[in-house]
Amino acid sequence: MAPKGDNVVVSSMKLEKLLCMKGGKGEASYANNSQAQALHARSMLHLLEETLDRVHLNSPEFPFQVADLGCSSGNNTIHIIDVIIKHMIKRFESSGLEPPEFSAFFADLPSNDFNTLFQLLPPPANYGGSMEECLAASGHRNYFAAGVPGSFHRRLFPARSIDVFHSAFSLHWLSQVPECVLDKRSAAYNKGRVFIHNASESTTNAYRKQFQTDLAGFLSARSQEMKSGGSMFLVCLGRTSADPTDQGGAGLLFGTHFQDAWDDLVQEGLITSEKRDNFNIPVYAPSLQDFKEVVEANGSFTIDKLEVFKGGSPLVVNHPDNAAEVSRAMANSCRSVAGVLVDAHIGDGLSEELFLRVEHRAKSHAKELLEKLQFFHIVASLSFA
Repeated sequence: MAPKGDNVVVSSMKLEKLLCMKGGKGEASYANNSQAQALHARSMLHLLEETLDRVHLNSPEFPFQVADLGCSSGNNTIHIIDVIIKHMIKRFESSGLEPPEFSAFFADLPSNDFNTLFQLLPPPANYGGSMEECLAASGHRNYFAAGVPGSFHRRLFPARSIDVFHSAFSLHWLSQVPECVLDKRSAAYNKGRVFIHNASESTTNAYRKQFQTDLAGFLSARSQEMKSGGSMFLVCLGRTSADPTDQGGAGLLFGTHFQDAWDDLVQEGLITSEKRDNFNIPVYAPSLQDFKEVVEANGSFTIDKLEVFKGGSPLVVNHPDNAAEVSRAMANSCRSVAGVLVDAHIGDGLSEELFLRVEHRAKSHAKELLEKLQFFHIVASLSFA
């Protein structure tokens, strides 16, 4: 939990202990600001199902195990797990096999709001009955569920235990801000900025290296945990430009009005410029080449599909012509994913001031935001021999 109060400094707290999407069910919570992710995920379901069609069907005497990595705390992860398990049930049945028991693991950092997630889970089917009764139970989940706290950059599961790994909208989050980015003596010092969009080449290269190091750790861990014949479906923010200083949609989200709001706090004397410069969003939107290099270097997985997919806008509004609604959605979108980090860096009071300024600045650019703030995603389908 982030410390409370104004001007709180959390310089020594590891990102892993702090980073999470904003929990609960409030207006700025991730649960209430992840509609765009839900729409983007639904538009990619056909790609997920293609991945599932490649999964080897093991004997029904062994449980079929699925893990969603970076699950967060909303309904999206529950929907995806439901899609995966129902698809696999159909595959077993169409192959003349009795469906096995299913287990689903919801994994995220320890700071994730697992309580809200567990409250959203449908009730379990009657596992005292037959498997047919469990699978037919309407409005109930036909799988055992468990939460797994920990970083997906390391091992989370026993060896050869997972049939399907799924991870969406998470791998672009770095395990840490590169140290050189916060070092005034370094050429990569990100002075005057809170994100790497339009930053120096040295800064963006440091982020790129950190992303590839993190992805290598992720793939190494999964290669030990996945069963032979398993598959993995991965989605993360991506970019279409070869230039890493152009972070695409992520750049517009964190590098424009969000950046300007930090500058406002400095100019108004509410924080120092050094305080601003010591805050950096730990996100990197990779190119296809950035991603592909790491997968090929790992060598454990076959690339079945690797492409850039246009997801659309992160802003979901009922009245696109209402500038106040659009600007509020912009502020809530930023806050739902970065609010916890901001709270920890400058305190709750100044954090509130910051996001009010994001909303105010976005209001006069509402039409432009809806048109230009578009996310592209790297979609990877990987098989494990």
